[in-house]
Amino acid sequence: MPGMIAYNHELQAASTEADERGRTPSLGSASSSSAKSLDEKDHDGHRPTNYDMRPTLSRSRSRRSVAHGRSGNRGLETRASGLGQSLSHTLSRRETALSRIRSRPNVPPFTHPLAYQPTTADVLVDFDSPDDPYRPINWPTKKKVVTTALYGFCTMSATWASSAYSAGTDQIAAHFQVGTQVAVLGTTLFLFGFGVGPLLWAPLSEVYGRRLAVLCPLFVAICFSFGSAVAKDLQTLMLTRFFGAFFASAPVTNTGGVLGDLYSPAWRGIAMAGYAMAVVGGPCLGPIVSAAVVVQPYLGWRWTEYLTGILQSFILLLAVIFIDETYPPKLLVYKARRLRHETGNWALHAKFEEWDVSIKELAKKFLLRPIQLLMTPICFLVALYASFCYGILYMQLGGIPIIFGELRGWNPVPATLPFLCIFIGAILGCGANVYNQVLYNKAYRAAGNKPIPEKRLPPMMVGSFLFSGGQFIMGWTSSPDIHWICPCVGLVMNGTGFFTIFQAALNYLVDTFTQYAASAVAANTFLRSCFAGAFPLVVGPMYHNIGVGPGSTITGGFAALLIPVPFIFYIFGKRIRARSKWSKGSVYN
Repeated sequence: MPGMIAYNHELQAASTEADERGRTPSLGSASSSSAKSLDEKDHDGHRPTNYDMRPTLSRSRSRRSVAHGRSGNRGLETRASGLGQSLSHTLSRRETALSRIRSRPNVPPFTHPLAYQPTTADVLVDFDSPDDPYRPINWPTKKKVVTTALYGFCTMSATWASSAYSAGTDQIAAHFQVGTQVAVLGTTLFLFGFGVGPLLWAPLSEVYGRRLAVLCPLFVAICFSFGSAVAKDLQTLMLTRFFGAFFASAPVTNTGGVLGDLYSPAWRGIAMAGYAMAVVGGPCLGPIVSAAVVVQPYLGWRWTEYLTGILQSFILLLAVIFIDETYPPKLLVYKARRLRHETGNWALHAKFEEWDVSIKELAKKFLLRPIQLLMTPICFLVALYASFCYGILYMQLGGIPIIFGELRGWNPVPATLPFLCIFIGAILGCGANVYNQVLYNKAYRAAGNKPIPEKRLPPMMVGSFLFSGGQFIMGWTSSPDIHWICPCVGLVMNGTGFFTIFQAALNYLVDTFTQYAASAVAANTFLRSCFAGAFPLVVGPMYHNIGVGPGSTITGGFAALLIPVPFIFYIFGKRIRARSKWSKGSVYN
């Protein structure tokens, strides 16, 4: 208490003296004197302490004025003088708020004796050797298979969500009192979300790693799946469908990069075939299960979304437990972090940690460069072909129920079973791609372990005829007086053709644009999602207005026009690649 009274007397005296001297704080001189006071010492050799940065505008000047005829406890008098000066200067509300937030003094640029000395290689953390078991490409086969399977299931859960909705379209239209075409927008918006999402998740996977860029968005997608299930109006349902796809596109986008981390080119084709089976499995199996749910009066269309959310949650739980990071630069960051703590050498770091993430660089890679690649003949035509096939696959979500439900009069659940024909065709196409990978490996070794993109095309060349022929057979045998096995044969041909074209196109783009593979895949993903989003809106009016046969002739004819694409690139592909600045790096003597 006596100390407080003495302090108040000192404060009052300091304030009176400051008023008599008439020293009003000056902003310009305050800044310089404040900075100077941090470096100067008082007469006792002690550095003055800056307790509160708010009244430091004129503290150093008032300190000298008060300390001039006083002796004793200079620290107390200095603080009293500073407070007295602050009382005479009325601070605005803005200055007070900012001073509380920005309490850091003005300092000169940071310097260090080693600031301009380059980092030496001895402190960079890298893999011990090409055979380092820490490298994902050297992981045990069992771990690779488990990782591939889990990422494949994550992808399948996303494509399942895209197609499971279609079985409840009629009930959704009746529930919200809108037309069927309006209800189909739930599928269309989902596929558009698939096209936009990769523009964000692909860059993030190269900044934060594959695992985080897949599992975190998948969790948000699960929330939107349940949001669709409890939607109270059509607007909410459409929004949750779009954003559910936006986040669910993360595994669809980044699983290709995971397979690139895990497998060499000699085995990547087989792994990609397994991944593509997951992509096809969702649209083929989702409508069947959902149709069985919708016909139950105590379940209805909302349970198609509940079931999707439950499936995604189960797969996400398995993925969180068993999936490890596969992105090599991120693994080196983890390795360097552990070495720093274990050795005490804080200079150890990974090369990836030196990269200052640039929004401009990422935008160029995943926004501008895909457009530039689409201007090249190889990327444009191959991506167009793959996107058209992907659109036809989603077109069957509306086409198969019309052929087998409306024309043939099958019950809702049996009318969706022909989706299994597409899945069977995809299995046959997967076998063809695996066999071609064996042939590719021989050519790969003969070329000195260098990729030969044109050797990826033979399955696509065969599949192009099957895909176009399957359209005609399915369309012109849809009449009820023709045995049901005939359109099913056409669907099997469609499935085989789709898989061989889609898979070979993806492998060909990766081998052609090796250095820019991520941009090429982003271009292909965006284009195929746009096609897939448009086709479900077209199939109903087209089949109802002009018939299934003429409608299938249109799509089959367009597919026939694209048949020469793989043959042209198989013959002239090397010359075309050599003329482009984007692909000439894939040309070897």
